[in-house]
Amino acid sequence: MTFVWAFVVGGLLCALAQLVMDGLSWAPGQVLVLFVVLGAFFGGIGLYGKLVQFAGAGATVPLPGFGYTMVEGINQAVQHKGVLGLLTGGLTAAAGGIKSAVLFGLTAALIFRPKA
Repeated sequence: MTFVWAFVVGGLLCALAQLVMDGLSWAPGQVLVLFVVLGAFFGGIGLYGKLVQFAGAGATVPLPGFGYTMVEGINQAVQHKGVLGLLTGGLTAAAGGIKSAVLFGLTAALIFRPKA
């Protein structure tokens, strides 16, 4: 049942992003920033963590999950390192995702040629 809820919640988040792009005629970059900020906001007030507990990867993989991961990393780092954790916690927690995005982007850039 966990897989079903992960699929449903992840699909709903993606459908919501598509509705925002189509309804407001926003560029993908604008929707990306909106969803990361919303994930960080709802993670900061404790709501997104409940969704993560319910849906697992369905809530952590989409863009709001990235914002939530950064906020959780900051919270943990502040507890261990104090004020320095504000600067290092988010990047430490999200390092795997950032590294993957850079490597996959580089790989795609090396394999494919842009159209003029």
